[in-house]
Amino acid sequence: QVQLVESGGGLVQPGGSLRLSCAASRSIFSFNAIGWYRQAPGKQRELVAAISSRGTTYYADSVKGRFTISRDNAKSTMYLQMNSLKPEDTAVYSCNAKIHLTMADVVNSRYLEVWGQGTLVTVSS
Repeated sequence: QVQLVESGGGLVQPGGSLRLSCAASRSIFSFNAIGWYRQAPGKQRELVAAISSRGTTYYADSVKGRFTISRDNAKSTMYLQMNSLKPEDTAVYSCNAKIHLTMADVVNSRYLEVWGQGTLVTVSS
Protein backbone atom coordinates (compact mmCIF):
# COMPACT_ATOMS: atom_id res chain seq x y z
CA GLN A 1 0.00 0.00 0.00
CA VAL A 2 2.90 2.34 0.69
CA GLN A 3 6.67 2.19 0.41
CA LEU A 4 9.42 4.34 1.86
CA VAL A 5 12.26 5.43 -0.36
CA GLU A 6 15.48 6.85 1.06
CA SER A 7 17.70 9.30 -0.74
CA GLY A 8 20.64 11.54 0.03
CA GLY A 9 23.22 8.94 0.89
CA GLY A 10 26.67 8.92 -0.59
CA LEU A 11 30.30 9.66 0.08
CA VAL A 12 31.19 12.55 2.35
CA GLN A 13 34.39 13.68 4.03
CA PRO A 14 34.80 13.65 7.81
CA GLY A 15 33.32 16.79 9.28
CA GLY A 16 30.92 17.14 6.41
CA SER A 17 27.15 17.13 6.38
CA LEU A 18 24.47 15.12 4.67
CA ARG A 19 20.70 15.12 4.74
CA LEU A 20 18.84 11.89 4.26
CA SER A 21 15.26 11.92 3.05
CA CYS A 22 12.67 9.19 3.33
CA ALA A 23 9.62 9.76 1.20
CA ALA A 24 6.42 7.76 1.18
CA SER A 25 5.42 6.44 -2.22
CA ARG A 26 1.97 7.90 -1.86
CA SER A 27 0.31 10.68 0.02
CA ILE A 28 -0.32 9.73 3.63
CA PHE A 29 -2.32 11.36 6.37
CA SER A 30 0.45 11.45 8.93
CA PHE A 31 3.40 9.71 10.50
CA ASN A 32 2.53 8.20 13.85
CA ALA A 33 6.14 7.53 14.74
CA ILE A 34 9.39 7.55 12.82
CA GLY A 35 12.91 6.30 13.20
CA TRP A 36 16.24 6.10 11.47
CA TYR A 37 18.39 3.03 11.89
CA ARG A 38 21.85 2.17 10.70
CA GLN A 39 23.90 -0.95 10.32
CA ALA A 40 27.65 -0.82 9.97
CA PRO A 41 29.69 -3.77 8.67
CA GLY A 42 29.98 -6.47 11.31
CA LYS A 43 27.64 -4.72 13.70
CA GLN A 44 24.01 -5.03 14.68
CA ARG A 45 21.45 -2.60 13.43
CA GLU A 46 21.02 0.26 15.84
CA LEU A 47 18.44 2.95 16.32
CA VAL A 48 20.00 6.30 15.53
CA ALA A 49 17.11 8.68 16.05
CA ALA A 50 13.38 8.52 16.49
CA ILE A 51 10.26 10.50 17.21
CA SER A 52 7.63 8.61 19.15
CA SER A 53 3.90 8.77 18.64
CA ARG A 54 3.81 11.30 21.47
CA GLY A 55 6.40 13.50 19.83
CA THR A 56 9.28 12.56 22.09
CA THR A 57 12.63 12.70 20.32
CA TYR A 58 15.38 10.17 20.87
CA TYR A 59 18.99 10.16 19.76
CA ALA A 60 21.66 7.56 20.26
CA ASP A 61 24.51 8.88 22.38
CA SER A 62 26.88 8.46 19.47
CA VAL A 63 25.01 10.99 17.33
CA LYS A 64 23.54 13.32 19.94
CA GLY A 65 24.25 16.92 19.10
CA ARG A 66 25.19 16.09 15.53
CA PHE A 67 22.08 14.54 13.99
CA THR A 68 18.56 15.94 13.79
CA ILE A 69 15.47 13.93 12.95
CA SER A 70 12.38 15.60 11.55
CA ARG A 71 9.25 14.92 9.59
CA ASP A 72 6.89 16.75 7.29
CA ASN A 73 3.48 15.14 7.27
CA ALA A 74 2.27 17.39 4.45
CA LYS A 75 5.09 16.19 2.22
CA SER A 76 4.88 12.60 3.47
CA THR A 77 8.61 12.76 4.06
CA MET A 78 10.97 12.30 7.00
CA TYR A 79 14.53 13.50 7.27
CA LEU A 80 17.80 12.94 9.06
CA GLN A 81 20.18 15.87 9.03
CA MET A 82 23.69 14.67 9.75
CA ASN A 83 26.42 17.14 10.66
CA SER A 84 30.02 16.76 11.76
CA LEU A 85 30.13 13.32 10.24
CA LYS A 86 32.71 10.84 11.44
CA PRO A 87 34.12 7.72 9.78
CA GLU A 88 32.30 5.63 12.38
CA ASP A 89 29.02 6.97 11.02
CA THR A 90 29.59 4.89 7.90
CA ALA A 91 26.67 2.52 7.56
CA VAL A 92 23.56 1.66 5.66
CA TYR A 93 20.83 3.93 6.95
CA SER A 94 17.22 2.82 6.85
CA CYS A 95 14.07 4.68 7.70
CA ASN A 96 11.14 3.18 9.52
CA ALA A 97 7.73 4.66 10.07
CA LYS A 98 4.34 3.87 11.47
CA ILE A 99 2.00 5.51 9.01
CA HIS A 100 -1.61 6.62 9.19
CA LEU A 101 -2.97 6.53 5.66
CA THR A 102 -6.23 8.26 6.53
CA MET A 103 -7.89 10.18 9.33
CA ALA A 104 -9.89 7.05 10.08
CA ASP A 105 -6.61 5.28 10.81
CA VAL A 106 -5.75 7.93 13.38
CA VAL A 107 -9.13 7.62 15.07
CA ASN A 108 -8.81 3.85 15.23
CA SER A 109 -5.12 3.86 16.16
CA ARG A 110 -4.43 1.87 13.03
CA TYR A 111 -1.13 2.14 11.20
CA LEU A 112 1.21 0.49 8.77
CA GLU A 113 4.80 -0.08 9.78
CA VAL A 114 7.07 0.29 6.80
CA TRP A 115 10.82 0.04 6.23
CA GLY A 116 12.83 1.73 3.54
CA GLN A 117 15.35 -0.19 1.46
CA GLY A 118 18.31 1.62 2.95
CA THR A 119 20.88 4.08 1.68
CA LEU A 120 24.63 3.83 2.10
CA VAL A 121 26.48 6.63 3.84
CA THR A 122 30.24 6.49 3.61
CA VAL A 123 32.32 8.95 5.61
CA SER A 124 35.89 8.86 4.40
CA SER A 125 38.66 11.10 3.17
